[in-house]
Amino acid sequence: MPQGTPERTPDDGLTTRQRRNRPLLIIHTGDGKGKSTAAFGLALRGWNQGWSSAVFQFVKSAKWRIGEQTALEQLDQIHRDTGAGGPMEWHKMGSGWSWSRKGGSAEDHAAAAAEGWQEIKRRIAAETHQLYVLDEFSYPINWGWVDLDDVVDTLTNRTGQQHVIITGRRMPAALIEQADLVTEMTKIKHPFDNGQKGQRGIEW
Repeated sequence: MPQGTPERTPDDGLTTRQRRNRPLLIIHTGDGKGKSTAAFGLALRGWNQGWSSAVFQFVKSAKWRIGEQTALEQLDQIHRDTGAGGPMEWHKMGSGWSWSRKGGSAEDHAAAAAEGWQEIKRRIAAETHQLYVLDEFSYPINWGWVDLDDVVDTLTNRTGQQHVIITGRRMPAALIEQADLVTEMTKIKHPFDNGQKGQRGIEW
């Protein structure tokens, strides 16, 4: 794609502007570090464009508050105070989804994941946000907590201008097939391999 010019123009009946502004299904997968970080970077861009954005974290512990959550919530406050940027929501399954306030536990994680997906479906049907980050969403799908066919159907047939980013290892092939942009993070080296645990500013 030299100088931002596509190598081919599809015969899809769309104008250049229409094709350029199609809503994207984006996947970040692979065993390497950086899948979620890259997704949150896109959320930052979305905020700058004035989009309504929402992050849904499906696996991370409620006790682990990552830096991006604090930063994006502060950007949401800036939006509410000044009108700059766009609204930003952050929902984390491990602490009980914020719209239900039900605490999470090892026993009810499957039900919580299903509840989270149903809420996302409602928002997609209502065209609530321009950007959805479904962080670590491949895991509840692979564990059978969320129905893959339902996910594929919902995301493939979504209306409006709604971008969706999904992160997680071992992404189901059916989602990869439907995605517009897929990036695989490949681990070459990692400090954990040499016994070094995560540190502030790098992992959270």
